[in-house]
Amino acid sequence: MSGPLSGIRVVDFSRVLAGPLCARTLMDLGADVIKVEPPRQDLSRFAYPRSSGMSGYYAQQNAGKRNVCIDLNVPGALDVILKLCDEADVVVENFRAGTMKFLGLDYETLAARNSRLIYVSISGYGQLGPWASRMAYAPVIQAESGFTRNSLDHYGAALERSMTDSLSHADVYTGLQGAIAALAALNRRSLTGVGQHVDVPMAATMLATSERAHFDLNPEELNDEPPILGAADCPFFEGPNGEQIVLSASLVGSLTFPFFLKAMRRPDLASDVRFATATARKQNVADLHRIVQTWFYTFQSLAALDCQLDEAKIAMGVIRTAHALTTSVWAEHWRAVERVPNRRGGEYILPGRPWRFSKDELTPPGSPAFRGEHNREVLSSIGVSEEHVNSLFDAGALLIDSENLSQIN
Repeated sequence: MSGPLSGIRVVDFSRVLAGPLCARTLMDLGADVIKVEPPRQDLSRFAYPRSSGMSGYYAQQNAGKRNVCIDLNVPGALDVILKLCDEADVVVENFRAGTMKFLGLDYETLAARNSRLIYVSISGYGQLGPWASRMAYAPVIQAESGFTRNSLDHYGAALERSMTDSLSHADVYTGLQGAIAALAALNRRSLTGVGQHVDVPMAATMLATSERAHFDLNPEELNDEPPILGAADCPFFEGPNGEQIVLSASLVGSLTFPFFLKAMRRPDLASDVRFATATARKQNVADLHRIVQTWFYTFQSLAALDCQLDEAKIAMGVIRTAHALTTSVWAEHWRAVERVPNRRGGEYILPGRPWRFSKDELTPPGSPAFRGEHNREVLSSIGVSEEHVNSLFDAGALLIDSENLSQIN
């Protein structure tokens, strides 16, 4: 691998999403990531859709990681994993608090052997405290942290039924925060030579990344004006040729309503009693939406409309699928997808890297590994003899997905 983290080794004990995304981010930046997977497998391997014996969900978060599949309950297995961690720069785990201590792989144990180790623990509510032992998944944390409540309040009657968001925001945000924390700890280690334990709770992440948390935390901030800011209530419209589009500005908000007047060349609407205040605009938003929509239909093309909106500082976007974005001219320029061989004559199309470095070239991530694919390679790299590796196989400590590996090209 190449990249700004080239030379950094990460041991990834995590599963499903938050931890794997954290480790994948470090890998994308050039780190060598070794995923340690138990025989019962990462749950995301069972997700659909599947291609060539591999879950797309698993592939997206784990492509390019080397894989060791080991049963820590078998005598001798823990010893080789401890040896692997002795040579690691970063460990990532996202089990419930106390699990890694039960396995003999907690921070205190590993740091006593490797004082330079950065140990990232991702959990629902942190490693200590009254909620440390609670089970946590993204929908639960989103409910506990105000995210779901904000969505319900925002959409109100527009929600046909109560249901949590389809995307795992708490997992993704916390995975990224974990990667940020690992980078910060690596920088501190470069100054002190000593690693540290980083505790990254999902609940704290959701609170810290909510740009609207201050509404709940400081209710005295609210006044008679509706709490609607520039992009907090972005309306949907139909474009000149039937496109579904979203604008970056609220029709109702006092900061952004003048933008629409400028775009439409309609300063007279400011004196219309229906639209004179934010409260009035909120009460008459259907009338205002109808006026703006009718104006949209006067354009011959979406490009012409976009140009006039841009002039008034209103951004416009077409509602499209991720696939549609990745086939756009922008995506071709940015290299927004990575094409990863599935080793059966086909390929996986995965999201590309969200960075470009002027002095580092990021290499493609490589194919997602089958369980145990790199058992021998990884263990031999830390000095485990071939005889010892064979004995671990004989004892049932090391496992390998021989069925899928026998079918690859």
